[in-house]
Amino acid sequence: MTDPTAPITSDQRTKRNVAVLVAAQAVLGAQMPMMFTIGGLAGQSLATNPCWATLPISMIVLGSMLTATPMSALMQRFGRRAGFVVGCFGGATGASICAFALMRGSFELFLLGALLSGIYMSAQGFYRFAVADSASDAFRAKAISYVMAGGLLAAIIGPQLVKVTAASLVVPFMGTYIAVVAVNMIGVFLFTMLDLPPPLRPAMGDAQGRSRWEMLRTPRIAVAVICGTVSYALMNLVMTSTPLAVVGCGYQTANAADVVTGHVLAMFAPSFFTGHLIARFGVEKIVATGLVILAGAGVVAMMGVALENFFIALILLGIGWNFGFIGATAMLAAAHTPQERGRMQGLNDLIVFGGVTMASLSSGRLMNCSGSSVQSGWQAVNMAMVPFLVLAGSALIWLAFRPRAA
Repeated sequence: MTDPTAPITSDQRTKRNVAVLVAAQAVLGAQMPMMFTIGGLAGQSLATNPCWATLPISMIVLGSMLTATPMSALMQRFGRRAGFVVGCFGGATGASICAFALMRGSFELFLLGALLSGIYMSAQGFYRFAVADSASDAFRAKAISYVMAGGLLAAIIGPQLVKVTAASLVVPFMGTYIAVVAVNMIGVFLFTMLDLPPPLRPAMGDAQGRSRWEMLRTPRIAVAVICGTVSYALMNLVMTSTPLAVVGCGYQTANAADVVTGHVLAMFAPSFFTGHLIARFGVEKIVATGLVILAGAGVVAMMGVALENFFIALILLGIGWNFGFIGATAMLAAAHTPQERGRMQGLNDLIVFGGVTMASLSSGRLMNCSGSSVQSGWQAVNMAMVPFLVLAGSALIWLAFRPRAA
């Protein structure tokens, strides 16, 4: 019987899993740009207070945060495939409720559906860890990057489905949520083809590894969590408000969908070479580069509200997220043992999506309630990035100088 703690010498199984998870990222991942494109617009049409327009998106992220630890525990006990299938059913249930809420005109019911949709988002967050489970040390960063690259197709499929379905029924956006249900059902079939190692079940007397608090006190893990959280939260902060800003500046919903397409393409296109860059230059330099690019996105966004500014800013935002988040994931995956995997990955995603929840909640209020115009709200959203970029950058610098101090 194969020892799951033994070093992995062959990546044959990993390459098969990469193919399946790339397909899952492409098909199932399409629902995220779909919901992020129309979530704020649908919320704005249902909410009595425009400050809460992006609350449905926040509820998706909150649902993901609340289910991250239970999802990790479920996968540790029953395997990754079981968790991914549960995520599909959660996404389908949430989308069904959202469609019904739009038909009834109920903002509260719409929020409930969005919350349940977060179950899918939580499961999707473990795709990158799943492929790392069966990868050798040399192939791990590349495998994570390839899986994330599946989002390229999602970037095309999702916004195009929005264009086709947003006005396909009498109730605006209802057709989009029905399409999300179908996407999740396709995902259930895809996961039957996964060939992942069984979850590691410690025997009596086996080492259990460090506690969650001990792991968080480990410098490399702490910095990985901080950088991953900041990269994801700032991407979400700006992306959540983008459709509202684009439409508010006089452009069409189709223009907002195109901007989101460019953004999501930029999120995943670099994944074809991010792993190679990490192997060549080191993970810390790639994460630092991502933070600099995120700052550049904010600068471009604040230079104007022409459609070109939205496109360029959101493309930079996607590239910055890719380098920052994939780099942080690779850093974290190499910093804990197999025995600690379930605890650390669940805790990491709890913290990451906690930060993303706060970012998405803040996004709508900054956008709609912090100034007298759409332009001033958009400026406030991008200015809010500054302190968090300083935090993540300072953490990386501290980590870089710490070995010398020691």
